[in-house]
Amino acid sequence: MLTREQAFTELAKYVKNKNLIKHMVSVEAVMTGLADHFGEDREKWGLTGLLHDIDYDETKDDPQLHSLKGAEILSELGFPEEVVHAVKVHNHAHGIPRTSLLDKALYAADPVSGLVVAGALVRPDKKLASVDQEYLVKKFGEKAFARGADREQIRTCTEIGLEVEEFLEISLRSMQKVAEDLEL
Repeated sequence: MLTREQAFTELAKYVKNKNLIKHMVSVEAVMTGLADHFGEDREKWGLTGLLHDIDYDETKDDPQLHSLKGAEILSELGFPEEVVHAVKVHNHAHGIPRTSLLDKALYAADPVSGLVVAGALVRPDKKLASVDQEYLVKKFGEKAFARGADREQIRTCTEIGLEVEEFLEISLRSMQKVAEDLEL
């Protein structure tokens, strides 16, 4: 498996959109936090989050290809089947069942990053440090807030044994650790 530095170099070959890279770094942070919580392999889980949208610049206009192409890229890069599968199944359009803890964690982590970022962007200082779990829980309940952060997908955190409140707490704390990279 590639190191984080090697993985980021590969990522930069495929992804040019700065905001997409920030999203991927956010999901990496959440996945690392979840790995710590569950006693899983932080490097593997972090890289799964970092690379989950490696194909998005190429497939954004064809949702039926998104994640299939990403899984193909990761397989060619020598990633373990567990990582390749998690990336493949994070796009619900394919209808492929999410079976492992890694699969389910990535699926829930993908949209939660957008909710957390939106929470920071509406604060006066636009900083993650100004966001707390209580605030996120409140905003989670507001349908008009961060409309693109699919609440039903976030709620699948229960499939990994976490209530929404705890999942939001882990996600927020994990993303706060990389706030400088996210410019938040």
